Amino acid sequence: MTLNKIDIPYGNFEKVFLHICCAPDATYPFLYLRGRHYRVTGFFYNPNIHPLSEYEKRLEEVVRFSRVVHMDLEVGKYDKDSWMERIKSTENEPEGGKRCYICYKMRLEETVRIAKENGFDYFTTTLSISPHKNIKWIFDIGEQLGNKYGVKFIKADFKKRNGFKSSIILSKYYKMYRQNYCGCVFSKVKK
Repeated sequence: MTLNKIDIPYGNFEKVFLHICCAPDATYPFLYLRGRHYRVTGFFYNPNIHPLSEYEKRLEEVVRFSRVVHMDLEVGKYDKDSWMERIKSTENEPEGGKRCYICYKMRLEETVRIAKENGFDYFTTTLSISPHKNIKWIFDIGEQLGNKYGVKFIKADFKKRNGFKSSIILSKYYKMYRQNYCGCVFSKVKK
């Protein structure tokens, strides 16, 4: 599915599997998609988040948000060893470099794989709400994986039309924990 900015057509209650990186970033995309008449199921899959206490804190916030807004939620396996193996040799890359591309791809591939297994019509990600993420990489990876697995990727830049600003306002409204680094140990060290 090719979209201009965030112009998502109405979904007629088609099913979307939404990859969620954290609760604050899920607020606007979830509410936007639901408002466009999609049946949204969240998917928290982030083996990149370190340390474990940070992962648990973010997961707890996503679970709390899902209960408040009545969103179905799936939680992927926390397998930091697989993530570390995948990003091996990119530890010294700058934030936003090759390591991030590998990380986006790993998380989106698991998202689309599960979406396919469970009969979802579409998949997308909250990663696009961040002004710090490479939207071109996200769109390219999403489209490639969508074609590979036969599940349509919703190419939505959720930060557009004040989406990022709205996520900040909604995070405050829901009294959410908002982290100060992307998630991996390398993004925390290089802050």
